[in-house]
Amino acid sequence: MVNVVDEKVNQVVDRSKRISDPPGFELPLLLFAGFRSIIDRLHAELAGQGHPDVRPAYGFAMQAVGRDGATASEIGRRLGVSKQAAGKTVDKLEQLGYVERADDPADARRKVVRLTARGFDSLGRSEAIFEELRKEWVAALGADRVRALEGDLRAMTPSDGFRLDVASWFGA
Repeated sequence: MVNVVDEKVNQVVDRSKRISDPPGFELPLLLFAGFRSIIDRLHAELAGQGHPDVRPAYGFAMQAVGRDGATASEIGRRLGVSKQAAGKTVDKLEQLGYVERADDPADARRKVVRLTARGFDSLGRSEAIFEELRKEWVAALGADRVRALEGDLRAMTPSDGFRLDVASWFGA
């Protein structure tokens, strides 16, 4: 029996086969492959720059913590996961030295999670690496095509921004 899924999915990766009007499933697969290639390269670079333990989910979690800090409940809401799941991620980030917990000055019963200098360093390096990766895309595709792609993606995504809950969306 022929595995139709493998045949169809392999068409996406087989660049020698050009499809004049590709099937609908190809677009999300290509978007994901582009996303994945950028994220994988980012993490390889981060590892080489002193952050070998950072995983994609940790990057989203640090973004959810934000510049001003957040409670575990807020982090969970921003990521679309339970407070307990957010707490486990925060525990791991704390063990790795990327965040710290502190008393909330507005409510002594609550703890606020804040990025440490290591957390800010990781995010700063990520920003610089993303800039370099974008330059590679510009070198390969041309500045006009990359700007057009970015514009098209902005036009097709919600105008109220994007959600950080990628990890929960994938069931992580």
